Amino acid sequence: MRKLGISVYPNHSSVKEIKAYMALAATYNFKRVFICLLSVDEGKDEIVAAFRETIYFGKSLGMEVIADVSPKVFNELGISYDDLSFFKELGADGIRLDMGFTGNEESIMSFNPQDLAIELNISSGTRYLENILSYQANADKLLGCHNFYPHRYTGLSYEHFIKTTADYKEQGIRTAAFINSPTAKIGPWPVEEGLCTLELHRNWPITTQAKHSWATNLIDDVIIANAFASEEELKALSELDPYRLTFDCVIEEATPETERKIILEEFHFNRGDVSDYVVRSTQSRVKYKGHAFTPFNTVDMEIGDIIIETSLYAHYAGELQVALLPMENSGKSNVVGKITTADQVLLPYLRPWQKFGFHEVHLKENADSQK
Repeated sequence: MRKLGISVYPNHSSVKEIKAYMALAATYNFKRVFICLLSVDEGKDEIVAAFRETIYFGKSLGMEVIADVSPKVFNELGISYDDLSFFKELGADGIRLDMGFTGNEESIMSFNPQDLAIELNISSGTRYLENILSYQANADKLLGCHNFYPHRYTGLSYEHFIKTTADYKEQGIRTAAFINSPTAKIGPWPVEEGLCTLELHRNWPITTQAKHSWATNLIDDVIIANAFASEEELKALSELDPYRLTFDCVIEEATPETERKIILEEFHFNRGDVSDYVVRSTQSRVKYKGHAFTPFNTVDMEIGDIIIETSLYAHYAGELQVALLPMENSGKSNVVGKITTADQVLLPYLRPWQKFGFHEVHLKENADSQK
């Protein structure tokens, strides 16, 4: 099951603030918590005191809590890779290795008697996973999670993101990546120009980032990297279907009720015999056969336009299409709406037979989503 997650930074926020944020996220079905130990300077006792209450509260809400660590943290706290009881004492469900060891250590960790998940840094690449598996690791205890990047222009390239994540999916290992909340300002470091895995996500609407991550078919879990995301953002993410690509759209005011129902209520899937010019969803023309679809907005089509064929097209009447390229209108096709500029980047991810849907936004929301 694909999950949503949040990130918290106990050394930058109060326990009260973090618990309130966790409780709010849990009401919107967020199931994962990333908690950062990398920038903590206190000793073991102080860390246990500061983090334990927070972690156990998250677990009481049914959330999985993964602590971010590195060999440096192990050394500073006097922890050995073959004894992870400290993290069990904290209450963590697993540890994420921001920087790894040599491969054999990770393999040994994967058999830890505390039953902790061992989450590897996907972003590092360099045959890291292959090396760990060559030491006969317990793959069932391994997870993969990308880095996030607080400095503008330092996020991952799309090509590297796809290549490194595919290595994990080919081994059947669960994956995660981070997205950026435009309203949140807290991260692990003083520099904060947004927190995200992919650089191209940095200025996208948060819902588009999540939909794009899932649309790659390589990411299982999507985690908001910075704190604290707004309730509006948490709610919007919770309403997404991780398995069906849903496009935000603006519907033409003059669109009749039947056409509105076709856009928002019908079950859409892309035909298998795909076209360069349009996505075709054809079941509505069967359901509404005999209905009079009257021309009312037969302007030329642009990328992202939502089209419903009129009765002038006979056999095609009632078919919904989405324009992939600019097209001249014959005068028989109604342009009934448009996918938002932000979500048009998702159109190339509609594969043959893929299921999809639409979510109506209004003009102000659409303008805000482009910021």
